[in-house]
Amino acid sequence: MVTERIVKELEQGIIPWQKPWSGCKGGAFNYKSGRTYCLMNQFILLHRDGYLTFNQCKAMGGKVKKGAKAEVVFEWIVKNYQRKDEQGQPMVDEDGKPVMFKKISLTYDKVFWIGDCENLPEKNWEEQTNENSPVQEAELVITNYLTKSRVKFESRKSNEAFYSPFFDMVVVPGLDQYKNVEEYYSTAFHELTHSTGHKSRLNRFEDEKSAAFGSEVYSKEELVAELGAATLVNFLGLETEKSFRNSAAYIQNWLKALKDDPKFIVSASARAEKAVDMILDR
Repeated sequence: MVTERIVKELEQGIIPWQKPWSGCKGGAFNYKSGRTYCLMNQFILLHRDGYLTFNQCKAMGGKVKKGAKAEVVFEWIVKNYQRKDEQGQPMVDEDGKPVMFKKISLTYDKVFWIGDCENLPEKNWEEQTNENSPVQEAELVITNYLTKSRVKFESRKSNEAFYSPFFDMVVVPGLDQYKNVEEYYSTAFHELTHSTGHKSRLNRFEDEKSAAFGSEVYSKEELVAELGAATLVNFLGLETEKSFRNSAAYIQNWLKALKDDPKFIVSASARAEKAVDMILDR
């Protein structure tokens, strides 16, 4: 029934998918601008928190504590220059446009962790959290499945939701990061549906080597997971018009990777049904 409704929704046209949770920094960032540092800097900085240069701290009315040690952040700078000929004259192409080239250099700044600064104005770079209460029926389904399957489950401050077959673990953003509690459970059930594909359960990942992101195998599994989530949310009476349309939009995105072949929904639906039965212990 849920699958048929999703197919009808897809026939209406393009549906934009919306990430159901609000973000969090989840790493080191510049305390003045709020900009998250690149991955290279995330590896070398000691704290998953805000940083400032000495001058930034001073400009914000703060003061670096005596004895505080600076750390270093790196940044690639790309600049465009016009080529010159042997006589040192600027070069142009056949259309008279400047012939340009890029020069890349690595620069660095010394920065101080905000814990080593004083008198800084308070800045809230985190998105607003929401007061959501757990839904008892949904929590019971999750708890029973986790107890029987021994899947590890973490609901924490995060910017991503995923299932790791290697660690047999589900991670989802915390309940207070969602505007609607129904979308929290939709996300949780999506990842828990993935977990049913583990080799110790329904063994859907037998072709892991070819399951690269965006591949046919990967796309099919995403259809299974979202159909499973939509079915479970409907079963528990948590479905809303918004959550249903977002599920349809998510499925629509993965069907694009499968060249809009609707037969994949049928096969994914059969797999999703087995996953739902396992989660509900039917």
